[in-house]
Parts: sequence; C-alpha cells; structure tokens
Amino acid sequence: MLTLSHLNFQAEGKTIITDLSAEFAPGCFTVITGPNGGGKSTLVRLIMGIEQPTSGSIFWKGIDITKLPVHERARLKIGYAFQQPPRFKGMSVRQLLSLAHGSELSHDECCEYLSAVGLCANDYLDRDVDASLSGGEVKRIEIATLLARDLELAIFDEPEAGIDLWSFTKLVETFQQLHDERETGILLISHQERIMKMADELVVLENGSIVKQGQRDVILPSLLQDFPSCEYKK
Repeated sequence: MLTLSHLNFQAEGKTIITDLSAEFAPGCFTVITGPNGGGKSTLVRLIMGIEQPTSGSIFWKGIDITKLPVHERARLKIGYAFQQPPRFKGMSVRQLLSLAHGSELSHDECCEYLSAVGLCANDYLDRDVDASLSGGEVKRIEIATLLARDLELAIFDEPEAGIDLWSFTKLVETFQQLHDERETGILLISHQERIMKMADELVVLENGSIVKQGQRDVILPSLLQDFPSCEYKK
C-alpha cells in the first residue's frame, strides 16, 4: 500500500503540489493523467525521493519513507523510469541491465528484457548508453532495466513519449504482462487513451491537486468529456 498524506511542494516561490492525499492498493495499475503543468511529474518524483516534499508524508507498506533517499526506496523495491533518462558514457547496455538486476545477466536474459521493449539485443548489448543512442532508444533501455528488477512498484513518467508506434505497441504489452504476470504495482503518467483503458484506476491531477480518482470505467468516460480530446491520444 502506498499512502500519500497531505503532501505539499513548493519550488522557487511556486506551489506545485497542494495538500494532496491518496492511497494506492498493492499491485494496482494506476494511470495519472490530467492537463499539462498540473504537477504529475513532480508527484511521482516525490514518491521516488528525487524531490522532497515541503510538508506531508509518504508511506510504503506502512513504513514512513518521506525522508528516505532514492537508493533506500530502491531497496524497498520501488523503481522509476524518467521521462528523459540519463546517459552513462562508458557503461554498456549489458552492464546497465546487470547492474539493475543485481547480478550478471546472461545474453538470453538480456535479450528477453530488451525484446520486451522492442530492441534487438545483438544490436544494443555492447553499445554504450551515451549520446550515440536516440532519446527513444535510451528510454526503452531504461524501461528494460526496470523489467530486470524484482519490483513491487514501478513508476513510469510518460513512457510513450518519443516512441514509435511499433515500440509503443510492445510497451503496452509489456505493461500488461508486468501487471498481470508479476503482479507489480504500476504508477504511470500518460495521456494515451489506450494505456488508460488498461488501468485499474485513474487519477486526474490538475493544479497540484487530485480532482478525480477511481475505477477506470467510472472515471474515463467523464475524463474524455471534461477535458479537450486533443490531450488524449488514441
């Protein structure tokens, strides 16, 4: 169970998250959506510990993790995929996957994780995670590192951004498998209707506050009606 209690976050004199409280059940697939600039990325960065709340608390499985650093939250089996992933000059894709996994991975294991995000292992394993890779390639590799871990909560910040249609289809399948077969909880920021239709629950964030939260079949119809359709891509 992930519990957010009265979270507030201010930066440079601007309030981004306002008195936000919510609970997310174990193994739940939750899509966080809403207008741009509403605080979605800030919220998941607070959950991962990349940012610290101005006030309020975050509990994971009954443990107060509000002040824990990122690496301690990772030990608690929480993982995060950036909207714009970092690059690691001098580190190969194979090394990055093994580091994420916690031990040396075989070629076949690496191939399984990369194939799940639409990449051929033979073309990528020995390449460095540096500027020679496109933004979309780096993003898919980072998602593969989350698949290589035994996570209980996987957080994705707009994973579909910069991804071609074929790779997007592969990612959709991967998220479904992660949820159904591994029973991993997923928090995923998206404006894609196709992804929202996979979710157990939808959260609509606007101006730093949750304006809607509930089961997909209840929230999605009103969401598509209340907000401009151009924001929700099929």
